[in-house]
Amino acid sequence: MLRTSLIFIPIALLCVFVADIEITTRDPWGELQRMAWGVLTPDVSVLFTFRTALLNTLTFAFCGLSLGIVGGSILTFFFHLTPVRLFCAFIRAIHEIFWAFLFLPLVGLNPICGVLAIAVPYAGIFAKVYAEILQETDRRPLRGLPDQTQPLSRFLYGQLPVAWANIRHYTAYRFECALRSSAVLGFIGLPTIGFHLETAFRESLYAEAAALLYAFYLLIASLKYWIKPKLVALYLLLSFALIPKTIHFSIANITRFFTYEIFPWPMRREGFLSGSSDLAWPLHDTYLWFTERLASAILPGIWNTVILTQIGLVGTGLFAILTFPMISHHFFSRLTTRIGHIVLIVIRTTPEYMLAYICVQLWGPSMLPAIVALALHNGAILAFLLGQNANLIPLRLDAPKTRVSRYLFETLPRIYGQFLAFLFYRWEVMMRESAILGILGIYTLGFFIDSAITEQKMDQVLLLIGVTALLNMGIDTLSQRIRKRLHMTTGSIKTTA
Repeated sequence: MLRTSLIFIPIALLCVFVADIEITTRDPWGELQRMAWGVLTPDVSVLFTFRTALLNTLTFAFCGLSLGIVGGSILTFFFHLTPVRLFCAFIRAIHEIFWAFLFLPLVGLNPICGVLAIAVPYAGIFAKVYAEILQETDRRPLRGLPDQTQPLSRFLYGQLPVAWANIRHYTAYRFECALRSSAVLGFIGLPTIGFHLETAFRESLYAEAAALLYAFYLLIASLKYWIKPKLVALYLLLSFALIPKTIHFSIANITRFFTYEIFPWPMRREGFLSGSSDLAWPLHDTYLWFTERLASAILPGIWNTVILTQIGLVGTGLFAILTFPMISHHFFSRLTTRIGHIVLIVIRTTPEYMLAYICVQLWGPSMLPAIVALALHNGAILAFLLGQNANLIPLRLDAPKTRVSRYLFETLPRIYGQFLAFLFYRWEVMMRESAILGILGIYTLGFFIDSAITEQKMDQVLLLIGVTALLNMGIDTLSQRIRKRLHMTTGSIKTTA
């Protein structure tokens, strides 16, 4: 297990040598000082001005999550079928921002686009996790049911009551993720808090940005106080009632999108020039078009995405194993661990896209901001999980007295298997994040997707998003095989999905 994990370190070091990690801004420290001053002097007056964006962040999350739950629950019953399993893997492998790009030409830049962008990948995630939860539940209650019991009744009376606690816990965790997704969608123009954050950072209005971030942190931190089971139905009704439902699309536009615009340009060229919108089948020209995309976008995008992911993976692991003691009572006092909890909550609550955007303002659009964002966000999630698990470990009577020895020889060896399981579960997530960070100017797959969107080349957009999904599915499969080979398992693993 240790030997396998150490293999990733030299791989990451090799990736560092070929990665673009230069600082291109002229005065990063001056910009950092201005950001720090904005953090200390937040302009809370903007919260009233941008109250609609805050409300939209909530309604997008509620609506998208609820639709994702419905879709995921239906898919759960068919998840044992290979086509359904592959379909779920495909839709969850595509980031919410990429889904928003796909829905833009269909429904326009409006709230429905954001809701669907959250709902579709979340349906795939819920289907996978719900199916795994049901598979792991105690089967003994099913033995008490008559043999002729219908499948739905067997589920409602024999499986759901046993699995309900885990399902509810994971769904509540996913709402926090949906809030982060909703906020990030604002960076591409949707009317959530991210839209005003992006504007504030771009115009160096750091006091406004700080106020919006504080409001977002407060929203996440207060979830346990106002998200009550009895009120969820009311929140859902209000969300669907408040969200604008104007959709700018027509059946003709949708038909044109699926039957014409997504096909490679050589197949559409003659019809476009003649105005007939007819399709041709020039196989040689289409092959040349694909090979050109392969050389100019697909291979460079995959190369940079993989490099960034591997560096981020090791950075995440190092950050997690170095910081989890700050929330463990085996190492520090209650006051210190509470401060540690707050620090980790702030870091993991801030979406990696926001962290990377902030770092880009400091250092410019290289891989350095993305590496830092991936390591901090994912490392904080893993550190929180490791710290929680470390607190459950009873120390031996002869446990080392010093903190360093207790860490190296008592705690870390006992949670290292769980650490690797958590880390490999985040691997596919980090690949998705690495791809999407290309929108910030980093040459991953997201950079080429964003460029194709700007040029309104939907054929290239669909091709590159498909490549991104297949790449993520490949990493997910590799991660599963490594975990299975090393017999890695942990009961808390689903909270990292």
